[in-house]
Amino acid sequence: MTSRYSDASSMYSHSEYTHDHAPPVPTPAPEPAPMLAPSPRPPVPKRSSQRLSVRPPSGAPSPVRRQSTNSPDTPVSNQRASLLPMSGSATPEAVTPRSSTAFLSRPTFSFRPLSSVYPAQLAEPRKGFFGARDSSSGMPPMRQRPQAAFVLPPPSDTAFSSIRSGSVVDINDPDRYIGTVPDGHKAVARLDEGYSFDPDPGHWGAANIALNFPEPDDDLHNPDPKRDLKNDRHVAFSWRGFVNVGSLALLLLALLGLFAVYPMLSYFLRTPSSTLGGYNLGGINASGQVPDMLGNRGLVDPDTPKSAYTRTSFIDGQEYDLVFSDEFNVEGRSFYPGDDPYWEAVDMHYWSTNNLEWYDPSQVTTTGGSLKITLDSHKEHDMNYTGGMLSTWNKFCFTGGYIEANVSLPGSSKTYGLWPAVWTMGNLGRAGYGASLEGTWPYTYDSCDVGTLANQTDPRTGLPEAAHVGGVDSVKGEMSYLPGQRLSACTCSSESDGKDGQQMVHPGPRRSDGSFVGRSAPEIDIFEAQVDTNTLIGGVSQSAQWAPFNAAYVWDNSSANLIIADPTNSVLNTFVGNEYQQTTSVVTNTNQQCYTQGAGCFSTYGFEYSPGNDGYVQWVNDAKPVWEVRGAGMGPDDKTLIGQRPVPGEPMYILANLGMSHNFGPIDFKHLVFPAYMLVDYIRVYQPAHKRNIGCDPPDFPTADYINTYIEAYTNPNLTTWVDDYKQRMPKNRLIDQC
Repeated sequence: MTSRYSDASSMYSHSEYTHDHAPPVPTPAPEPAPMLAPSPRPPVPKRSSQRLSVRPPSGAPSPVRRQSTNSPDTPVSNQRASLLPMSGSATPEAVTPRSSTAFLSRPTFSFRPLSSVYPAQLAEPRKGFFGARDSSSGMPPMRQRPQAAFVLPPPSDTAFSSIRSGSVVDINDPDRYIGTVPDGHKAVARLDEGYSFDPDPGHWGAANIALNFPEPDDDLHNPDPKRDLKNDRHVAFSWRGFVNVGSLALLLLALLGLFAVYPMLSYFLRTPSSTLGGYNLGGINASGQVPDMLGNRGLVDPDTPKSAYTRTSFIDGQEYDLVFSDEFNVEGRSFYPGDDPYWEAVDMHYWSTNNLEWYDPSQVTTTGGSLKITLDSHKEHDMNYTGGMLSTWNKFCFTGGYIEANVSLPGSSKTYGLWPAVWTMGNLGRAGYGASLEGTWPYTYDSCDVGTLANQTDPRTGLPEAAHVGGVDSVKGEMSYLPGQRLSACTCSSESDGKDGQQMVHPGPRRSDGSFVGRSAPEIDIFEAQVDTNTLIGGVSQSAQWAPFNAAYVWDNSSANLIIADPTNSVLNTFVGNEYQQTTSVVTNTNQQCYTQGAGCFSTYGFEYSPGNDGYVQWVNDAKPVWEVRGAGMGPDDKTLIGQRPVPGEPMYILANLGMSHNFGPIDFKHLVFPAYMLVDYIRVYQPAHKRNIGCDPPDFPTADYINTYIEAYTNPNLTTWVDDYKQRMPKNRLIDQC
């Protein structure tokens, strides 16, 4: 520490305050000054720029004696001493500390004046400073700024730092480097030796500051073209070059892939849009296409358990995949038009079966994880009861496969009169809209014969005779009151299918010879629940409706075509048809506890079917197969001169409703409890993986264009007939019309 300040003092000796060659006078080490007692802190005076008083040489320096800080006689030189602790002082001298309360509250230190270190050098002033007045101006020359020898490091929390903290340093003060340093003071804040330079560059070493001293970055500041050319000449390839070129190549390939390869791949590898429904709702367009991913849910309800994603056929053990499901778990769903992508509740009177209620969308909602359809005894549109019906018409359809519904039936198994049902119908007919159903329901026919004509009778001959007997309600015994199959295979090939720019008359498709495929709106019921009025045992009628009819409505119900799993629990329905339909039906007892006024359990009902002449329909009750009809049972009939009625190949939509009608059976108003409601836990549809066929507008049985052409018949329930109300003509039939 002593040598460091000695070096600094030697530098200071070259400042303009001292003679250049005056040797330093050694002085003995100073003794510590006695401690002053603390005194009250007076107000801190503003620090003034105090300068060192230099006296003319007069031999040895006079000692500076300690005086009171309040004494006006205190010399300026005693108030301002060197900040540098000098070595070699001969006699310890004490100076009066600054007038600082911070200083007075601390112990007093002994200081050495700078003049005691170099008395000879400070004895005689320089001429430039104390010389005579300038002859030209008459004023003494301006004092020159001293050269800084060094800058003290910032002080730490010591007694000395308290002295300095009370003053404001003027950086323009020429004496800012001159001050007093307490004896024995050790610098606390200092730089590490590796980062500290001597103030004299000469001490750094001559070699380190020479111009020709080599440094690592000389090549950056001293380029040599010849040397650089020689170094670059032998490097033809480098890893850096490979990386640069490779990066450019990858970037070019990425751009080509994005704007050239990807568009071609997306075009050639694209899959056709699936026709999963009809139009208008849930993202469904006019051609019956819906996106595979909807904003709310897809065809398969996310709430469907994974264990229900497949099932095994009761017929052949084949595995079926789930293609549609609705678990009805979302609380408070609404089924007004436009509210749901697949379901829509109707607002109408179901006049065709003389129902006693008005169907209103408010009667259909979801609650407690189930679909709830309510039948209540309050008036609506001049009807005494209000019920509910909803369907997936023109939104979701399927062809072939298996459908099931888990249901808790309304009311009690001991009370009759309610008419709950879950069923399916071909998309070309909308249930309750009479104009769309006239000539389409319940036909399932693709032959060109008398079965396509009104009343199943040839108007020219009146044949066959079987068509005039066996009727149920007709006065003359006529078997059929149907108007004839409107979209039959007998339609004249000259009629338009819309592809020639004319108004569509038949939805198609055409066969290779130009003739049309017979089209219709068939019906297959999952169940219609009833209660036997004699035994008061609940049961379900599981049936299919057909047209044209067999003689006396009797189909070929041989053991090969009619298969009943348990004859003790299932019986052939005594109702076989009437002038508007022929039915194949079996009544099976239900689980008597699975009623909403009973234990409230749920029972599974469904059917599996395969379309075509060799097809079948198998019904399920309480999750067990109960009966089956084979396609051969609806084969040709020689008496009525009709051909095969195939198991429906039309796209079928789903319906669920709760109502009442005397057409269905007697009604026990005395014991019925209102409101009555039917609960549906879920509805699921399965199909074989290799025979997936969903959508309301499949290419082999299109419906969308025809529906759009005659949209009013499908949206106005007040149009009850095709010809009289809707004012449309029947397509020409080549058996009786001039094509």
